[in-house]
This record gives sequence, structure tokens and C-alpha cells, in this order.
Amino acid sequence: MRKEDCFYLGKIVSKFSFKGELLIKLDTDDPEHYLEMESVFVEYRKKLVPFFIDKSSLQKSELLRVKFEDIDTEEDAEDLLKREVYLPLDQLPALEADQFYYHEIIGYQSIDKNFGKIGTLTGVNTNTAQALFEIDHQGKQILIPLNDDFISKIDKENKVIHLDVPEGLIEMYL
Repeated sequence: MRKEDCFYLGKIVSKFSFKGELLIKLDTDDPEHYLEMESVFVEYRKKLVPFFIDKSSLQKSELLRVKFEDIDTEEDAEDLLKREVYLPLDQLPALEADQFYYHEIIGYQSIDKNFGKIGTLTGVNTNTAQALFEIDHQGKQILIPLNDDFISKIDKENKVIHLDVPEGLIEMYL
């Protein structure tokens, strides 16, 4: 499995018991959706390695307690700490028409109600207090807060995101 064909589910953050159980901090708004998984991919030595799940349960809402097959000791579990966990893209839950996953909108054209065509959406920066759209406008990067009030419409068929951002925000980058 290639990383490009998967989505980031979370990170193994700690051991839970002396029997090899681990806690995965899930990066999702709906942790219950991932309780019935049979397997996950763990990034190990720059490769995605499948791990089959014996049992899982939620701990403190966003932590998934898992017991992987063949991980039976603290030492086995220790080797998996701080590793990222992935699932195939086809296991993403379906969304409403006006919702999107960040990876889906990369490459979309962005159009603002007042400014007009802004440029191509090149990424979503989630490393800030508020997620930001990263838009390439003729070689210059424009950052727009990912805010429901700023998103007028998402046209998935034509790969266009229509925005209505506060006046002057786009011009500030030009």
C-alpha cells in the first residue's frame, strides 16, 4: 500500500498495558466510526505495514485502545510508539455534498465573490491555530482561514471552491 492511497488516521501515542496494547490518538471528528476496523497500516521504516486488530475500544473519546495480532509484550509495543497510522482512502466515511476532506480539494480553483479568480488551492495548513487554505496566485501564496462563513459553495464536479472573504484579505498578500 502506498501512502498516497491512504489517509492519516492518527498516531500511536502510548502503551496501555503489559500485554502489548497501545493507544492511538485519532485525528477525526467521529472516533466511533473506527471501532470496527479489522486492520490499519502503520508507517514503519518509511513503509506502510499492515497490522491486524484483535480488539479495540475508545478511551477518553479520541484515543483508540488497540490490541494488534502478534504484539503481545511491552517490548513489542514499544517498537510501535510514535508511529503514524493510516487507512486506505476508500475507508473514509461518505460526506454530505457541501463537505470535503482536505486532500480532496487540492488542485481546486478558488474564486472570491469580490476579487474574482484567486488561483489554485495547493494545500491546507493545519499546523496553525486555525486551518488555512494555501492558494497559489501567480506564484504568490495567499492564506485564507478555513472558515465556514468564507465558503459560499463547493463545486466538486468542476473542482471550484467559491469564497466570500473579508474585503482586503486577499489584497494583503499582493
